[in-house]
Amino acid sequence: MKLATLGCVMVLAAGCGSPEVAMVRPLDMTTSTFPFDGGVPHGPPPSFGPTVTSPVPPVPLSGGTLRVLDDGKTAVATDPDRDNVYIADLTGPTLLSTVALNAGDEPGRIVEDAAGHVHVLARRGGAVIAIDPATGTILDRRAVCPAPRGIAYDAAADQLDIACAGGELVTLPASGGAATRTLMLERDLRDVVVVGSQLWVSTFRSAQVIVVDADGTIGARLSLPSSFVLSSMSPSVAWRMLALANGQIGIVHQESVTGPVQTSPGGYGGGGGVGCGGIVQSAMTVLDGSTSQVVGTTLLDQAVLPADFAVDANGNVSVLSAGNSHTLGFPQVVTFSMSSIVNSGAPAPTGNTGSMAVGNCLFAGGPTTDGEAIAVAYDGASRLWIQTREPAMLVSPAFNLKISLSTDSRADTGWAIFHSNSGGNIACASCHPEGGEDGHIWEFADLGPRRTQSLRGDVGPTAPFHWNGEFPDFGALLGNVYVGRMSGPKLQPDQEQALLGWVDTIPLLPQSPPADPAAVARGQSLFQDATHVGCTTCHAGTELTDNATVDVGTGGLFQVPRLVGVGWRAPFMHDGCAQTLTDRFGSCGGTQHGTTSQLTAAQISDLVAYLDTL
Repeated sequence: MKLATLGCVMVLAAGCGSPEVAMVRPLDMTTSTFPFDGGVPHGPPPSFGPTVTSPVPPVPLSGGTLRVLDDGKTAVATDPDRDNVYIADLTGPTLLSTVALNAGDEPGRIVEDAAGHVHVLARRGGAVIAIDPATGTILDRRAVCPAPRGIAYDAAADQLDIACAGGELVTLPASGGAATRTLMLERDLRDVVVVGSQLWVSTFRSAQVIVVDADGTIGARLSLPSSFVLSSMSPSVAWRMLALANGQIGIVHQESVTGPVQTSPGGYGGGGGVGCGGIVQSAMTVLDGSTSQVVGTTLLDQAVLPADFAVDANGNVSVLSAGNSHTLGFPQVVTFSMSSIVNSGAPAPTGNTGSMAVGNCLFAGGPTTDGEAIAVAYDGASRLWIQTREPAMLVSPAFNLKISLSTDSRADTGWAIFHSNSGGNIACASCHPEGGEDGHIWEFADLGPRRTQSLRGDVGPTAPFHWNGEFPDFGALLGNVYVGRMSGPKLQPDQEQALLGWVDTIPLLPQSPPADPAAVARGQSLFQDATHVGCTTCHAGTELTDNATVDVGTGGLFQVPRLVGVGWRAPFMHDGCAQTLTDRFGSCGGTQHGTTSQLTAAQISDLVAYLDTL
């Protein structure tokens, strides 16, 4: 790609110990597209080396596992693959201590309180763990919810606010003790930040922000803007939300194309010429915490899987590009100046209907390092540190500094393939974040609307694959999607097996207790009533599917989906026509989809209550 064809504006961004040059490509307001040499933008293919499978399967990428404490020199890194928490002195640099957690805890987000203690979320352990970084000892462990995801410290009240994937928003005293408040919002909560007397809570797949007032009521719902006025894209998958300086909030997220998607070779990478190229693109949006307005938003070229970001005191931004860890010549971190976001478009109000804001496409170089990058942070000297999961290290590339965290290998080719830029600026995890799905409905040029399918919970036994069951085995699916549509390299049989083997270890999300167990019991009886309702005719066995491809009156033959974990996968049906499980029993559910027309509204409510627990 030649700079002369791009009309780039050069922006100087000091960071990482030396000046960085970012290239901001202006929007072509007449066509809402950018000129690409050769049409479809493709990069080099990833390289995975000898195939290896970890005996302890690594967990899907989540980001946000590195924090530099207020002293500017002490780093706390959580290791979800090895269930450890590391305390490091960045001035040494040296590893101070390793705190071992319970097997399967999957430690994630970290905050520091006024006493200098850190609080770590155990994403699958369902707890918040207090640690004294000075001694490397565990002070307290408190159960909080089955799937804690985001945590914030409210200094004014000396309390912790925790957002859970199951919908709980829990408040705990930082010094210990039971929860003082638990609100139930909605599934898929991600991060939480304190904004004055309010809590701003992000949702993962829909990339929205729920504003919770001091009294616990929802004050507003903010929809992130699309980066471009004329493009056909919508925000999705809010990987990370952080409080910034001057009362601003930063969110790194993805944007997904809403126009026609080509299934011709390389179609997922081309995206019809929209934006920076590709049907999924990375973006960063900055919001004003006092006005709830968009300060700026921009697309980030070459950033694949933006699972984390950091901002230093000088306004330098580093966004993780975890998908480029195995791609030669592509940055693992995209580094630029905050001014390139602030100046990317006029502020636009957000609200229930969302808004659009003019943005730029930012071509920004950044550091890279050996290993698989999973998190980033700046220290007090504005040095950028990158956390890698394999090998487990903290690295400051600009200063040639390294801290080994563990020599216990978790190398896994399946994990690497799933999370790598295929060559078309997209990874499997772009549409299947954390191994699940992005909730997006794609308008395929030759298929019509299709909703992303989830990969959680042992998909191998559910062949044939895809919406119409057109691929008899995993190899056929990879040949069509990964190689054909994503421009990925042809995988060898052992690589295909490693990928399938890792995908089949992706766990289901932990379920929160049902609000009405009696309704669940009634719904289960209805579900199992083969004579009058008929759900188990197709949805039976451990996966709750018979793997058949049938016509239930929705316009064609479609694969019977698994119902395990179905409550997490709104919208429903192959085309996403049902926004809720209740809607599935309406007109879009099909005329031959069980025998449900005789059910009362109360019975459907009970049936939905049961389905939500699967």
